[in-house]
Amino acid sequence: MHRKVAGLPEPVPFRFLDSNVDKITSLDKFRVPIGNQEIELQQIEFAAGGMPMLRLRIRERTRFTIFDIDAVTAGRWAEQMAAWSRRQLAAGPDSNAADGARCDEP
Repeated sequence: MHRKVAGLPEPVPFRFLDSNVDKITSLDKFRVPIGNQEIELQQIEFAAGGMPMLRLRIRERTRFTIFDIDAVTAGRWAEQMAAWSRRQLAAGPDSNAADGARCDEP
C-alpha cells in the first residue's frame, strides 16, 4: 500500500519493472553479515536493445531496493567501495565485520 503524494507521479508497481527486460543474468548473490540483507548483482539486457545495465537488488525481508546503473557509474561506485574497504582492512580487525556469505552457502 502506498500514499499518493501531491505533485509526484504514482509509484510503478514492482511487477512492471521487468516488463522491458529481455534477459537477466545473476552475477553474484550474498548476505550482509550485519543486518542479514540479501544482495544480488545482475546484468540486465533490454528487449529493445541498448547497453546492458548492472542491477543491484537489496532485499530486507519483504522490501526490495533496486538500482539499475550503467557501466561508468558501476565502475566509479566499485572504485570508491574498494578504496573504502582497503582503508578499513588496513586499519585492523577491530574495524571489520565478518565476511559476507554467499546465499547458496550454509
